[in-house]
Amino acid sequence: MKKVVSNATPIISLAGVEKLPIFNDLFQKVIIPGAVFKEIYLGKYPGYKDLDSDLFEIQELGNPEKLDFLLNELDRGESESILLAKEISADILIIDERHAYKIAQSQGLNVIGTLSVLLMAKERGLIKNIKPVLDEMINQGRWYSKRVYEYFLMSIGEL
Repeated sequence: MKKVVSNATPIISLAGVEKLPIFNDLFQKVIIPGAVFKEIYLGKYPGYKDLDSDLFEIQELGNPEKLDFLLNELDRGESESILLAKEISADILIIDERHAYKIAQSQGLNVIGTLSVLLMAKERGLIKNIKPVLDEMINQGRWYSKRVYEYFLMSIGEL
């Protein structure tokens, strides 16, 4: 089983459009750091009730003192997600925020975003089309630039 770590935004985005089961179908288990759990659970964001399921494993950082250098650039959830992924040698880190994504890549992590998760789901036949899901995520408040939206959908033949 692959070790998969996720930040809050992918969980909230997929839960908001009732597609969180995709995580279970693709990964079976998703590890989240304590800060991500607190952000989703205490904020009562979509998916907060699902955090108690077998899909999610909450894991605290082994070396929280390493957070300081990332907290100057990123929020706590992003910082803990990157550090946890490094600590456990995660196979995949799911994170959407562009700056955090680039920092994670610079640390040698295999980073994907929610759009990649949706593409994996489509390729495995878990969803038929991504555009309706993406449009619903945007209607729920998820933001993608027009350029990213159009480029992604064109690249997969849905625009």
